[in-house]
Amino acid sequence: RDAKHNRTHHILSSFLFSFFFSSLPMASSKYKPINFIFHVFYLIFIFSAHSSTAELKRLLQPAKPDGRVSFLVIGDWGRGGSYNQSNVALQMGEVGEKLNIDFVISTGDNFYDNGLLGLDDPAFQDSFTNIYNASSLQKPWYTVLGNHDYRGDVEAQLSPMLRAMDNRWVCMRSFVVNAEIVEFLFIDTTPFVDKYFVQPNKHVYDWRGVLPRQTYLNNLLQEVDVALKESTAKWKIVVGHHTIKSAGHHRNTIELEKQLLPILHANDVDLYVNGHDHCLEHISSVESKIQFMTSGGGSKAWKGDVNHLDPQELKFYYDGQGFMSVDISEAELRAVFYDVSGNVLHQWKTYKESLYLTS
Repeated sequence: RDAKHNRTHHILSSFLFSFFFSSLPMASSKYKPINFIFHVFYLIFIFSAHSSTAELKRLLQPAKPDGRVSFLVIGDWGRGGSYNQSNVALQMGEVGEKLNIDFVISTGDNFYDNGLLGLDDPAFQDSFTNIYNASSLQKPWYTVLGNHDYRGDVEAQLSPMLRAMDNRWVCMRSFVVNAEIVEFLFIDTTPFVDKYFVQPNKHVYDWRGVLPRQTYLNNLLQEVDVALKESTAKWKIVVGHHTIKSAGHHRNTIELEKQLLPILHANDVDLYVNGHDHCLEHISSVESKIQFMTSGGGSKAWKGDVNHLDPQELKFYYDGQGFMSVDISEAELRAVFYDVSGNVLHQWKTYKESLYLTS
């Protein structure tokens, strides 16, 4: 497509997107002053000058006054509070308050078993708004889609109309969040996985906006590569639903290893964070500095479902419910894994001056 037309369309659509959001009411008057600040700031778009990234929306997330960024990571959660979802949410609220988090990241599979049925699906309230109700969690929720979300009405889950119900909700297929010292690249990983296309009778997927598939993937990979190359942030974190490396039930996602991982290697990505496997895990790499972290313990867990992995790579594995916190300064990144009771299971940190990460 013509680059000038592409860029003009992107700027216009982004302006309308931002203007529409700014007119929506707050989810709760109780948190109106706090929400208003984030409402104004985190939906400021940064427009790329490169035509190949013209369709990749970019959001600005302010850091704390001292430059630090703190957030929680949760995945595979939406079950109406069951399977310990409510208990995990309670502990997230407590940890979020202690860390004074800036936002929450959801790694997908937001609504089980088959995504949202439409904009009026009560699951949005029952599995999100009414569950994550702690004051510390009234921050932006940057969200990607999982394979279960694709079994429902994808356009409903992506619709900005959901923000009229809860203004925390920020869900797009793929997008960039710039938080000053750290840049996050959220990637739509479900369309990469072949089995969802070659076994269509097993489940019905909503592929609107994805077909033709190869064109969609080629454009996305190009956008990811350019966005990472153009990033000047001290830290680079990529978020997707599917695993790249995992000792869990789904193990490694071969399609992402072949197509996405080389781009992450080439662009000095620090972390790849995902869900999909219903566990918590930390895997290092002998090939690069990238660390692979799974936070898929938001509700139903798969006890005992663990596969062998090179002990040089597998730093931590837990087959129960829980979540992650990450705290980043210009010089240090610290990640902590918690169980359903808020107990610390594993913690790890690195200093940017080091070539390799330390436990």
